[in-house]
Amino acid sequence: MKDKNLQKDYNSFSLEELTFEANRMIEELENQKDLGDSLDKYQNLIKLNNIIEKKFQKDIREINEKTKKMISKISQKNHAKKTK
Repeated sequence: MKDKNLQKDYNSFSLEELTFEANRMIEELENQKDLGDSLDKYQNLIKLNNIIEKKFQKDIREINEKTKKMISKISQKNHAKKTK
């Protein structure tokens, strides 16, 4: 499944907006009486979920990088204090 096949450009959405959209899709599927076109909606929901996962993983990587840099700065300051 390609993320590009979704109708909207979800790549520009924030995680909060994507989560809201996924919840809306789930609610729509739960309230649907005709299961005929449910398959397409479920597939779109899965694609949206994949996009959310990718964005979440990207955010985690960015947080980890920032944390490593902050720890490194603190370690350098502590080392500098000890050598004085």
